[in-house]
Amino acid sequence: MPILSFGSQNINIIIGKKNMTIRKIWKHPLKVGDRLYCYWNLVSKEKKKIFEAKVTDIQLIKYGQLKNNDELARAEGYKDAKEMLHDFKKMYVQKLKDDDIFQIIYFEKLDVDDWKGEKIDEKAMITQRADILFDSGKYDKSVKCYNAALRFDSDDVYLLNKKGDNLSRLGRFKEAINCYDKALKVESDNEFIWNNEAIAYLNSGNPEEALKANDHAIKINPRNTVVLYWRGFILEVLNRLEEALQVYNILLNIDDSNPEVWNAIGDILTDIEKPEEALKAYDKGLELCLEDSPMNASALNRRGNALVELGRFSEALDCFDKAINIDKDNTNFLLNKGVVLMEMGEFAKAENIFTTILAIDPNNEDAQFLKTECLEYF
Repeated sequence: MPILSFGSQNINIIIGKKNMTIRKIWKHPLKVGDRLYCYWNLVSKEKKKIFEAKVTDIQLIKYGQLKNNDELARAEGYKDAKEMLHDFKKMYVQKLKDDDIFQIIYFEKLDVDDWKGEKIDEKAMITQRADILFDSGKYDKSVKCYNAALRFDSDDVYLLNKKGDNLSRLGRFKEAINCYDKALKVESDNEFIWNNEAIAYLNSGNPEEALKANDHAIKINPRNTVVLYWRGFILEVLNRLEEALQVYNILLNIDDSNPEVWNAIGDILTDIEKPEEALKAYDKGLELCLEDSPMNASALNRRGNALVELGRFSEALDCFDKAINIDKDNTNFLLNKGVVLMEMGEFAKAENIFTTILAIDPNNEDAQFLKTECLEYF
């Protein structure tokens, strides 16, 4: 019972676009007609049977001919021969010699009804692989798996929605919206898919259509906190700030534990020139942030800006220092600190800050201009 294990570079094996593999010849070499039991990552916790197959052809090749063959390496799932050899050195303990024989094994995947061993749900297996790739940020690979899974059922709402999410992350918003539309034809009362479509419209630069999609989600469930958050965000983009503020306040009546909501409220209150109220919102957001988190740094920076508006420069400086302590190379935080130091008459210290920014980003025009301004006061 010959067993083949395929690793992470072999995504095409999962989606049915690969029908060959290259292996060092075994003690009992494979021959045409042999049945193969194929697994994904056989010796890891991700072990999963993927299919059974029948060998259709065998070609022999010496390692010396194989090691520089980019075409065969790409067929095996690698970027080039160099990457393939790097993996071979890990796979084969003994040093490979030019005369070592490898088999190029061609096979035909068998229908699950013709398997002799354990049968699996192929759609579920491919979907699981797609979800793992999606969660690890490998969107170019996961979208291929979602496409393969959809061949089993083109109306699967979960798969259509996940494929849409995947395409959105790849910046292919029009295709993503088409996926959501197909899913909504099957399940028109799914508020989450309507909201995902709204996000795709927003990211594609069409906030008006985003709001229309969000309208559908709100009608289905007006207390869904995720939908409400995105509604507020879309209204902000449309510069309908008072309406956005109303939506965020509705959200707070349902759940007041999300620091992003408090920060969004603070931003709106800042924009409509209510710095005292903005400061209270930022303070609440900071209470809810995890210590030393990127969100905490941004919240500290926002709070510092609100304090600047109130002329409370020493407190603002403390906020910017704490934000920089979390994210030391953030040029926005550093720039804000430099501006406050200028307001406090500390031009030498401010000039040092702008010099630091220019070391990180030599083309930062704001830092260049402000550094020059500081030098005039020395």
